[in-house]
Amino acid sequence: MLRVRPIHFTSRLDQWERLLADLGMVKTVDEATWREFDAGAGRLALHFAEAGSAEDGTTAFGVKVGDLAEFARRTNEAGAGSAGTTAELIEADHGPSCRVTADGGFSFLADPATRASDGTWSTSAEADPGLAVVGVWFAEDPTAAARTLRDIGARPRPAPDADATETEAFTAKNGGVLMVDAAAGTARGAGGAGLGFEYGGDLELLRERLAGAGHDVAMREEAAVPLLHVGNPDADGGSAHPHALWISSAPEGA
Repeated sequence: MLRVRPIHFTSRLDQWERLLADLGMVKTVDEATWREFDAGAGRLALHFAEAGSAEDGTTAFGVKVGDLAEFARRTNEAGAGSAGTTAELIEADHGPSCRVTADGGFSFLADPATRASDGTWSTSAEADPGLAVVGVWFAEDPTAAARTLRDIGARPRPAPDADATETEAFTAKNGGVLMVDAAAGTARGAGGAGLGFEYGGDLELLRERLAGAGHDVAMREEAAVPLLHVGNPDADGGSAHPHALWISSAPEGA
């Protein structure tokens, strides 16, 4: 079991919740400083951060897995043959977890998932099925980063027209997209993480829906790929990291 689940730190929880709800995501965890939201594919967690703090507006790369011990065993087994990926069972602040460390030192957490009420690993049936969460890894060595994602069980997604030296995308068996991006490594800092979305429906209709709900949205095209840029709720909260928030069209057959 592998699901994309980045964590976004923000001082503007309510504003983010409003945006995610308008995107068609469904809140599944609601605590004072922690909220989780299901998309049709993947999940996103919001973690409260003090306004203006170093964490405010940042994103942590992360995934959810079924059995921590089995995930660690398989990752270490795969990493033994690929020069560097390791997985270590740890006790994090929030409970048992697994720290995955890539060749080069970048690390992220794989947290335990819980089954849905029907016993499956499915996300909320009420979430927009066309929306997928994208976790982005800004990597100094994109080849090594891609190798690590293979080691944890992510599946490479064919993209014949893409420049593999700049961006490589993977899918998680139980929802979401993991993307390695070298193009922004210098601007964001190697080993950083980002957040985006993919949409399998009509981007123009989604733009109209978000604009009608009062969000700042604009349709653009980058490298012949249509992108919907959405106003980041962090931009009005004093965050030093109000990065552009984007939604791209999901590739055909994805």
